[in-house]
Amino acid sequence: MKTKKITVLFLAVLVLFVFSFSGCDLFNRDPKPSPPSPEAQTMEIAVFYLKDKDNNMYLVREVHTVPKSEGVAMVALNELISGTPLTEGAFKVLPADTKILGISIKDGLATVDFSQEVLNANVGAYAEVLGIASIVNTLTEFPTIQKVQFTVEGSAEKAAYWWGHVGLEGQLLVRDLSDVQEPLIWVTAPTTNQKLASSFTLKGTAIAFEAVVNYRLTDSTGAVLAEGHTMTTAGAPERGDFAVTITFTPSSAGSGQLKVFEVSMKDGSEINAVTIPVTW
Repeated sequence: MKTKKITVLFLAVLVLFVFSFSGCDLFNRDPKPSPPSPEAQTMEIAVFYLKDKDNNMYLVREVHTVPKSEGVAMVALNELISGTPLTEGAFKVLPADTKILGISIKDGLATVDFSQEVLNANVGAYAEVLGIASIVNTLTEFPTIQKVQFTVEGSAEKAAYWWGHVGLEGQLLVRDLSDVQEPLIWVTAPTTNQKLASSFTLKGTAIAFEAVVNYRLTDSTGAVLAEGHTMTTAGAPERGDFAVTITFTPSSAGSGQLKVFEVSMKDGSEINAVTIPVTW
């Protein structure tokens, strides 16, 4: 009996010994790691802010990255109100406590209903013109919107005199880029990281000397796949649109960049360049 107790005690000690040096991590082992959370999806939207430089007030266009969401027009206007301008010296005119109560889009017309706070902006006459244009240009970035009208708390009458200098009664507002001075060149197609076909259309707008815009498509090794130039619909100091079809032979690199730029008349350098990463 005594021998049996000794044997049991020996086995118990042996088990404890084994767990101490080889198996105790069964109790301390970290739980199986959770799979990484998927990256939050984002999207790019264009917004227009005001800038006053050397007593010259104008609009600047910026592209902001925001969380991907339905209702992109609402997202864009909220970014116009609460986003942070990226351009040095750019500023917002819509009061920070302004709320977008609703947006309806029908037959290309967007009706935006603002809260009462939108009327509290304290700006001069020209800033009011630009402030209105900043809203309209932001909304008409979307192909489903060609015209815009405002209401305040559901009332067109409350919006009629807006900030006191410009009458909006009965007006349908349309896109106007004539006061957009920054950036000098921007590209609307292709978009960032877009997968290109071997023939694609480059589109954008520019303020360019003699209305000439240049482009160059290179792959990730730096090899030039296509290059050339196109004309805008107007030369500097006016802003003009451009569109050109580019055909290239895709390389095995599978990715690269499209550079759009102006050539300096002074020294031949590439200026006002825009670079868009692309794939194929």
